[in-house]
Amino acid sequence: MTRFALRVEFDGRPFMGWQRQSHGPSVQQALEDAIHAITGERTAVHAAGRTDAGVHGLAMRAHVDIARPIAPFRLMEAINARARPAPVAVLDCVEVADDWHARFSCIRRSYEYRIVNRRAPLTFEAGLAWQVPQPLDERAMAEAARHLVGRHDFTTFRSVHCQADSPVRTLDLLIVERDGARLYVRAAARSFLHHQVRSMVGCLAFVGMGRWSPDDVAAALAARDRARLGLNAPPDGLFFVAADYPDEA
Repeated sequence: MTRFALRVEFDGRPFMGWQRQSHGPSVQQALEDAIHAITGERTAVHAAGRTDAGVHGLAMRAHVDIARPIAPFRLMEAINARARPAPVAVLDCVEVADDWHARFSCIRRSYEYRIVNRRAPLTFEAGLAWQVPQPLDERAMAEAARHLVGRHDFTTFRSVHCQADSPVRTLDLLIVERDGARLYVRAAARSFLHHQVRSMVGCLAFVGMGRWSPDDVAAALAARDRARLGLNAPPDGLFFVAADYPDEA
């Protein structure tokens, strides 16, 4: 039995999320079905994190155990051929130790949220960014973001369906940057709660619109009450961008 680590890119629009679902297609299902077609084995593909319906991946890390002898490059090429036409691609495939785990070995996960701040409708980026037509003050958003960095109880920014044992998380990074009409909100932490990034982005957008002040974000955090959430941003603009491991630079 060989354990392979994968780096996976996917367009989340046609999927119900990463995890296999009974009511629709998933990224996990697309990969597992491709591997079954190649090897004849039914095996689980474990990921560094779960994503919601419509959320995208630029470099999701995952692993799979395969009994049949196969070279990593050949496995990668075969998965990419078999997964078509699903918008999923394996960018990298390597053999790893049996105790390497995509989820439990991960020490940091990073997300990027993309906002297009213009009145004209999206064409090429429809479904790949959140269009906000009213002007956004990125400096006020960045100031508000600083209130969320650190170790906090993120109950306000947690989905009511979140299954995590604790709402306490340590947010290592939350920054807001503008490039023309595009805003990027980048977040990093060891782990995130269900909907945490989208909820934080929604509240930062409220600040950018002038509907909230940066202090209102701090107050919402301190309330530890989901009812105090300003806005949950749509999944369109959210990308899983990186997973870091202690044995990698």
